[in-house]
Amino acid sequence: MGRLQGIICLLSILVLINDATCSRNDEQRLRFDKNTGQFRILQVADMHYANGNKTPCEDVLPEQFPFCSDLNTTLFIERMIHAEKPDLIVFTGDNIYGPDTADPVASMNAAFAPAVSSNIPWAAVLGNHDQESTLSRQDVMKHIVGMKHTLSRLNPFGVDVIDGFGNYNLQVQGTEGSDSVSVLNLYFLDSGDYSTVSSIPGYGWIKPSQQFWFQETSMKLQKNSKAPALAYFHIPLPEYSSFDVSNFTGVKQEGIGSASVNSGFFTTLVEAGDVKAVFTGHDHINDFCGELNGISLCYGGGFGYHAYGKAGWSRRARVVVAALENKLNGSWGTVESIKTYKRVDDEDLTVIDNQVLWIKTP
Repeated sequence: MGRLQGIICLLSILVLINDATCSRNDEQRLRFDKNTGQFRILQVADMHYANGNKTPCEDVLPEQFPFCSDLNTTLFIERMIHAEKPDLIVFTGDNIYGPDTADPVASMNAAFAPAVSSNIPWAAVLGNHDQESTLSRQDVMKHIVGMKHTLSRLNPFGVDVIDGFGNYNLQVQGTEGSDSVSVLNLYFLDSGDYSTVSSIPGYGWIKPSQQFWFQETSMKLQKNSKAPALAYFHIPLPEYSSFDVSNFTGVKQEGIGSASVNSGFFTTLVEAGDVKAVFTGHDHINDFCGELNGISLCYGGGFGYHAYGKAGWSRRARVVVAALENKLNGSWGTVESIKTYKRVDDEDLTVIDNQVLWIKTP
């Protein structure tokens, strides 16, 4: 990209204008379905893809083990795409398992192949294992951004201005023929991998530069409309520890693998006011969703067969359905509700844990 185009791209980001010079991916707009008034998002958490049929599964029943590999993960994605026909597929990190692959490009190409071949728009963020092979974290995200049909982006303002790789937002417009203003906003953030501060152990966290970008973006979007928003990243916030069996839907079968420090991002989300739900991965055998201070904090549930899990506890995927208000004159209004459920990888892709995350108030 030339200097002039770079300046144009930066300016367009600052004023939240989708300019074709910024990315070829901007040419594909996200819209609600004109027949149903819905927008469906399929979340795929923790594929841990490695080397295809050479990769053994983890934590499956003894009778499953001899025939189970990364290809089971691929088949699960294909079945979910066929069953749900999502408008967007979101991969929330640990897409590949770096320690087990010498060719991360081949692993990524195979991992995302069902999304690419479906011609459905898709977006991805990084987890803590994606870069643990021969590519840096930046190079992993650069490869993802260059793949077909992805709306993933590297970073606003360039990689030297904001921490992490893969901080971006997407706007979902109403049905075809409606105003171009966004009616649903999506935020994607790089929650890091591991702490880079020697005195702080454990996982990474969302840094001040990312929070500033989020705040600025949220304020500008809300000047155009009061559209609800969703946020996707890999590592859960410390606030996920606020729930017990009495106030969430789903299961909690392991500890919350958040950073050991609280960077205050949840408070930032509450203050901004537009984000109604957050979706993460990382803790594979947690799949719960609970509400705190008006924001639902949700796990996707472990998806990949090369990821750790629990034998006899099916891999699963989360679906989010945003629905527009159906007006009396036959037209569609703004977003009226946001609901979610999961499907488990059994013979029928059984739907479980239907719940309402948000309903528009008068």
